[in-house]
Amino acid sequence: MCHFWERWSTDSTPPSDHSLHQRRWADYYKAVEGRPPRDTLITALDHCENEGQPSRGTVGFAVDLGCGAGRDTVELLRRRWRVLAIDGEPEAISQLLLRSDISRLWLDARVQPFENMTLPPEVDLINASFCLPFCPPAYFPALWEEIVAALRIGGRFCGQLFGERDSWAVHPDVTTHTRTQLYNLLRLFEVEFLDEEEHEGKTALGQEKYWHLYHLVLRKR
Repeated sequence: MCHFWERWSTDSTPPSDHSLHQRRWADYYKAVEGRPPRDTLITALDHCENEGQPSRGTVGFAVDLGCGAGRDTVELLRRRWRVLAIDGEPEAISQLLLRSDISRLWLDARVQPFENMTLPPEVDLINASFCLPFCPPAYFPALWEEIVAALRIGGRFCGQLFGERDSWAVHPDVTTHTRTQLYNLLRLFEVEFLDEEEHEGKTALGQEKYWHLYHLVLRKR
């Protein structure tokens, strides 16, 4: 994965060792603890529920990419989805599995970086909340192909991508997209929701940041 914490630190000094890296992840998980699931996930789940349950079972199968400590995973499990939760950070999976508000009956979890991502076939929903921009650009095309291939026809993707004016676009291991590049990614999908957001703001840890985001809910044709 990319050097994510170099953009979340409170100064310009990059992490110097593994313990500092882990501590910053712990700070991030604490900062977002208790926050509700992402709106894009809720929108996608509502679309799925309006269609009824998948024909091959009473519970859909979802992959939560970049699951972190489980902000979105918990909502998927609450709605009785079977979930494969994936994150590149072992600490994220450890935090997820320690949660008292999840049922392990429908949950599988694994540590896997974007650079060698493999996904199971016939997935009903792939959620990727604020994680895909941190796939290094050289690996993003293969990752997107893996996501598209893993979704069944009629399956959904929801998540965020960064636009080219995002302040983190200057970092070589962050992937951003122009509108033209975005539309090229969407050619195999029906767009159910697309919102472009651009404004000054802060990160979860309070760092000043200019956000340029695409919020997406897509249905595979």
